[in-house]
Amino acid sequence: MSCITVCWLNSVKELRLRYTSFFVSFLAFGAVLAPTARGGEPVFNMQAAPVSEVLSPYRLPASFYTFDPDEYWAEPEDSWWLDFSNWVIRQERRHGVNVQSMGAWADQTLSGFSHVLPNNESYLRLGFAAESEYSNLASFEPEARFRLDVPTAEERLRLVVESESEELIPLAERERDRTLTEPERTETETTGALRYLTQVGDAINLSTDIGGRLRLPPEAFWRMTASKGWRIDEDWAFNLKQRVYYYHTEGWGARSWMGWDRPVSNGWHFFASSELEWIHDERRFDAAQIFSVRKRLNNRSVVTPRIGVLGESQPSWRTTSYFADFTWRYRMYEDWLFAEVVPALEFPREDSFQDRASVVLRIEMYFSGTISRD
Repeated sequence: MSCITVCWLNSVKELRLRYTSFFVSFLAFGAVLAPTARGGEPVFNMQAAPVSEVLSPYRLPASFYTFDPDEYWAEPEDSWWLDFSNWVIRQERRHGVNVQSMGAWADQTLSGFSHVLPNNESYLRLGFAAESEYSNLASFEPEARFRLDVPTAEERLRLVVESESEELIPLAERERDRTLTEPERTETETTGALRYLTQVGDAINLSTDIGGRLRLPPEAFWRMTASKGWRIDEDWAFNLKQRVYYYHTEGWGARSWMGWDRPVSNGWHFFASSELEWIHDERRFDAAQIFSVRKRLNNRSVVTPRIGVLGESQPSWRTTSYFADFTWRYRMYEDWLFAEVVPALEFPREDSFQDRASVVLRIEMYFSGTISRD
């Protein structure tokens, strides 16, 4: 018994010495590695930026402003321009809501419900434009256009009231609309129509309008428009639009439009469009081919150079005009007050293709309301 006890005690002593030496070695190894491990850990000092710095105008890109950085906190100087601009701003805030309210009222009246759908696209565009030809500056002429585009309770039925009819405007005039002033445009009178929206398959958008020109005596019309877009590859896009229409006094007509576009270098975007219009009463085709590029210089300015050629099929296929123009559009205030400068050069057949230069200056106010206004 004493022999067994002695052997057991010796075994315990041996195990104690073995694990004690292992434990001491582990502590020594840990002591060597501990400083290195602590030194390798990343250290983060979290400090919230003050609100004044987060909301500082210096955080915004320089392209956001049209004045120098040292003028951020400058007091406005009294001037006739400041008084006029403040008056314009008050008019937009007052009447923009009225435009939206008119569309909302019509929506509720047609639908019979108290709710209003949020995609009301009514607008009122007011402006002044002057055209100068060879240094002969004309007086500013007022311009006015509007649309009452009201969604009803029926998802696919809309009421559309417009100040002009695209079908009754000559193709050459439509393509050069921004280079013309109000006296040079064709008077088409206001139209009103019920528009039914549908789709053919999964991609072709189809709309059918039945309405009339709001005049005495009224004139009934019908039109149908189909449109489709394709993405050819990662750069090129292709769009196609076909319209057929009938006016009681003007007769039948049809328009085919196709366009290509793609981004190009340095922020420019390229557009090309071809349009062919059939005027049934005159048994004539009108045609247009337009090339343009567009670039946004900053959040206020957009430039659009264009070149184009216009033609007709009677008495035979021939060119009626060449033209080139350059539109610089500047957002003066928020998203509704704009200024435009449009120099243009035209070579019409009626003047034996002699050059006709002009510059259009325009200020335009875009009154529009939305259901949720920022």
